[in-house]
Amino acid sequence: MSEAAPGQEISIDAPWNGLYIGGEWIAPGDREAIDVRNPATGESITSVPAATTEDVDRAFEAATRAQEEWAETTPDERAAVVRRTANLIEEYEEEIREILAVETGAAKPRQDIEHGGTVTFVHDAASFAFRASGGHNQSKIPGKENIIKRDPVGVVGVISPWNVPLKLSIRAVAPAIALGNSVVLKPAQESSISGGLLLARLFEEAGLPEGVLNVVTGRGSVAGDRTASHPDCDVVAFTGSTAAGRSVGESAIEHFAFPALELGGNNPHVVLEDADLDQAVAAGTFGSFWNQGQVCISINRHLVHESIYDEYAERLAERASELKIGDPTDDDVVIGPIINEDQRDEMMEYIEQTVEAGGTVLTGGEADGLFVEPTVITDVTNDMAAACNEHFGPVAPIIPFGDDEEAIALANDTEYGLAGSVHSADRGHARDVADQIDVGMMHVNDQPVNVEPHVPFGGVKESGLGRYNGKWIIDEFTETTWTSVQREPREYLF
Repeated sequence: MSEAAPGQEISIDAPWNGLYIGGEWIAPGDREAIDVRNPATGESITSVPAATTEDVDRAFEAATRAQEEWAETTPDERAAVVRRTANLIEEYEEEIREILAVETGAAKPRQDIEHGGTVTFVHDAASFAFRASGGHNQSKIPGKENIIKRDPVGVVGVISPWNVPLKLSIRAVAPAIALGNSVVLKPAQESSISGGLLLARLFEEAGLPEGVLNVVTGRGSVAGDRTASHPDCDVVAFTGSTAAGRSVGESAIEHFAFPALELGGNNPHVVLEDADLDQAVAAGTFGSFWNQGQVCISINRHLVHESIYDEYAERLAERASELKIGDPTDDDVVIGPIINEDQRDEMMEYIEQTVEAGGTVLTGGEADGLFVEPTVITDVTNDMAAACNEHFGPVAPIIPFGDDEEAIALANDTEYGLAGSVHSADRGHARDVADQIDVGMMHVNDQPVNVEPHVPFGGVKESGLGRYNGKWIIDEFTETTWTSVQREPREYLF
């Protein structure tokens, strides 16, 4: 492309309208253009090309060519590139925060966690280059040595979401690259910059060789489907809805790629009779309304003991009503816009259906454009729309229970099993209840919006397959092989 090609700078006003394949920024040409809009203002930020299946094929060709040589580089070379990328994320903090705010509606509390968490994750991922260790095992055969090796899987396809796009893209991209793989990244079309093209620019500036990372923007039905189904894709790392994940998983398995799927959740926040209400309400407020509730691990249902139900609901509604709503470029704003009209309309329909079924809105319940008020609903049962569906918004349905057994039954009455939290002044009591709730991640006297780079992240039931972070993602992005060496003559049976 020309001197003004995408990737020449990092800012929201930089030109981003290109694909990144084989180390080159590819001009849009006659491809369909996808408009990227600021959800707070409705203004167009830029347009990005909708990659074709042929573009995705070219990206996998480039990734396949580059991977073999990249895998042969030393661990310190790979780690150095990833560390430089982390340093660049720190260096460009102001610009990245603005991109997150303008492209995805990220208010300052999300910017803080997404930017800071991304830096931490990438620094940790750099260490993976040295942590993919094998070993030696004893043999039952005299004179035999068993050598266990870990090799890169090859090409990792990453399909990332729009809700926390930088962090949820790079948590797969950085480990894959550190471990010697190459990557084809397909970001959500709503976050084509922060979830995709920004990563291309950062890794390019960090000195990553051409073709190791490729970014194809576009529609899930074309670029996403081709990424998941491409025969040269060895692992498909997908984050998104359970419905979409089921399709991605089926496509991956057809060509024997491993599907690493982090999917939806319907996460319970269980407040037991002896809970510290100050702490439970504070946790409930953050866990429901951070990033407008647009996160798979947010609180979807508040399950509260009937003896403290009214007080908890009143206090949560009071806290929710105080949260400032507005343009996320304002540092005082806590609640930014919903990402698009479809998401807004779905959650507003859930609220309406819940009220029609007998729910009572204590605060909120209205939308102004894409700004949805933090909403607290009481008199809710587990089968009402805002409770049984993953509403993915600033909505807090509160459901009463009478005893621990009922709380556990309500918490488990969902096809999902991603995350949850339990509050009690007696930590042993909380742990007893928490251990009976079927989730992949449980938090005692906290809320479920928690991620750390060295602990496993993932769910059970229909919330996904596999685990991200630490040694768990190393397992998924490497292939374990066994080589035996017979060091002295062996006697055979015949």
